[in-house]
Amino acid sequence: MAPSAIPSNPIPSTQPKNLSSGTPNEPSKELTPLQAISQGTCLPGIPLFSSFDKQRAFMLSHMAGAFRVFARKGFTEGMSGHISVRDPENSHTFWTNPLGKHFATLTAADMILVDYNGRAIGGNTSRPANGAGFLIHSAIHKARPDVHAACHMHGKAGKAWSAFARPLEMLNQDVCYFYGEAQAVYHEFGGIIFSEEEGLRLAASLGSKGKGLILRNHGLLVSCVLEHADTMRYWIC
Repeated sequence: MAPSAIPSNPIPSTQPKNLSSGTPNEPSKELTPLQAISQGTCLPGIPLFSSFDKQRAFMLSHMAGAFRVFARKGFTEGMSGHISVRDPENSHTFWTNPLGKHFATLTAADMILVDYNGRAIGGNTSRPANGAGFLIHSAIHKARPDVHAACHMHGKAGKAWSAFARPLEMLNQDVCYFYGEAQAVYHEFGGIIFSEEEGLRLAASLGSKGKGLILRNHGLLVSCVLEHADTMRYWIC
């Protein structure tokens, strides 16, 4: 049976991890970033799941949340813009948003599961996916097996900066997420992508370590190696 975007069971809550203080014979383990910033009881992190269905439901609900945030930030422009998240069970497939539905109205049940051939094989098959978005995201997911999520938006600030075809300047601590090879500029962008070849060139421009890509005269693209859309949403906002 094709994966469903609607959870069959409630999403489990998480329990904080216990920090090991270590002993003389067994030193403390290296802290995660979340543990390091938590003074005292650690905040709960990404939960562990007992099934792919539960993991998928969590992932899609956060994906829908990312779209709601993008709508609030004004990243909507007609039918343009898309997010993809790799399926946790079938890594050659990914979830994306339907064409022509406003970001502010999207829910987990709206998402479409597509394979690398562009076929809708699960989720909401009542609407099409964005064809240009498929060519971009499929190329990135195939070229970068480590990338779990990617998004492309048409925000005003991103479009304005893309006109300069320049990488982001390291002016504060937040932009340092894109230091060095973590960002690139795609100089040859020619508008809406309708060919597989340009999708492949775009993925090659992102490179093996890229997180952010500036599409000249067009907008921004962000990819993330984590298995949810939250970090990617934070970077692009």
